[in-house]
Amino acid sequence: MIETDIIIIGAGPVGLFTVFEAGLLKLRCHIIDVLPQVGGQLSEIYPKKPIYDIPGFPEILAGDLIDNLMKQIAPFKPGFTLGEKAERIESTDDGHFLVITDSGLIHKAPNIAIAGGLGVFEPRKPPIPNLEKFENKGVDYMIKDPETYRNKKIVIAGGGDSALDWTLFLKDIAASVTLIHRSGEFRGHLDSVQKVMDAQSKGELSLITHSEVKEVCGTNTLNAVGVLTKDAESVYYIDTDYFLPLFGLSPKLGPIANWNLEIEKNAIKVNTRDYSTNVPGIFAIGDINTYDGKLKLILCGFHEATLMVQSAFKRIYPNKNLVLKYTTVNGVNGF
Repeated sequence: MIETDIIIIGAGPVGLFTVFEAGLLKLRCHIIDVLPQVGGQLSEIYPKKPIYDIPGFPEILAGDLIDNLMKQIAPFKPGFTLGEKAERIESTDDGHFLVITDSGLIHKAPNIAIAGGLGVFEPRKPPIPNLEKFENKGVDYMIKDPETYRNKKIVIAGGGDSALDWTLFLKDIAASVTLIHRSGEFRGHLDSVQKVMDAQSKGELSLITHSEVKEVCGTNTLNAVGVLTKDAESVYYIDTDYFLPLFGLSPKLGPIANWNLEIEKNAIKVNTRDYSTNVPGIFAIGDINTYDGKLKLILCGFHEATLMVQSAFKRIYPNKNLVLKYTTVNGVNGF
């Protein structure tokens, strides 16, 4: 069992910044996220997309913002449970909560901060017959451990940043990498597109455009995919150990919808005094909450996290005075 002061569900920018604000109050945090890495949408969907509304940064790439947040919270030594879904919660006799993940891992704390962005991200699956049959048997929608693919034959489908970035990364690990995209134009960062083109010209990977994977083949595990090229009448087959359809993620509220929280339009209703929900001890911050005047902006989530940790502190230390201290005076190590 993992015990802490605040369980944060969601490792996006708002969840990460919560660690910093809690750390200033000497509160310990542990973060749970279904994705295998921190950053939420910023890391998974658009790591190289510039963001323009973060105070003090006229422009910053989404991935760089996450890197900076990780550096900012490092002094407070948060814990992480990544690649696991927060499946259910239970209340304990001592006023704490248990958060159990889909692997059965138990986390305990007096406070829960739901910072799940738009909810649990589920992969967008292409409409390929029998695809589910090979899930975790050669078909993966997210890459948790790149070493899984060492010296293996890989086929990747997609045209966004995730597909491009993983193609470039895995070409140095896998025995072979083939990237298949249904168009000749890519949605990803131009620099990544150029790097893929350059790698293809050097023979480091294969790039097949104007094509789609239409079949997956094998007995107990995947061993080939069937590819249909535009204007062709029949598919041709590529031997492979793994097929990675990387078409992005679709947000859903997920198990949170069953936690007896007040939900409105697929978001959690909160009190703007401290962003508490109808369940004492459970807070919701960032894009996953709703209230009159709500703006789904990262900087608004940072504000919500700052106020939320004040109430989390009071739940743990109801008789202790909380004195606001400024980092400009105390620094970070002075807290």
